[in-house]
Amino acid sequence: MIQEHTHPDPGEGYMEPMILRAQTAADLMTPGPVSLSATATVAQAAAFLTERGFGAAVVIDEAGHPIGVVTKTDLLVHARQHRGTVEPDNTPVTEIMTPAVISVAPGTSVRSVVEKILNLHVHHLFVVDETGVIVGVISPIDILRKLE
Repeated sequence: MIQEHTHPDPGEGYMEPMILRAQTAADLMTPGPVSLSATATVAQAAAFLTERGFGAAVVIDEAGHPIGVVTKTDLLVHARQHRGTVEPDNTPVTEIMTPAVISVAPGTSVRSVVEKILNLHVHHLFVVDETGVIVGVISPIDILRKLE
């Protein structure tokens, strides 16, 4: 007896597997991340992120080295703690930033990038070259954009 092998009708709700069209952090990243000076104020950081539609920015020192990251969440927490204030917030951004820049090299595998984002519960990974210069940023949206 000959049996014919056919694939069942996937039916409603079936989704084809998606493929991530990237192999390295360099493939995923958005190049040229924005930065804020360590001398910026909270009010300036809020305006900067809002006007540009970004969720985070690297904070750099006078020499251009990254010293932290300020996110919309940092700004919201700060605003909640200081509600009722009507004056422009001249608090230095360095007082509310996350004092760490989580980064990967451009050649880091996509698997390692995704694992790092998931394991560290972060929304932004910065891509740094061999000299420590930030050359890009990766967010979950950047990863989703590479899915087909």
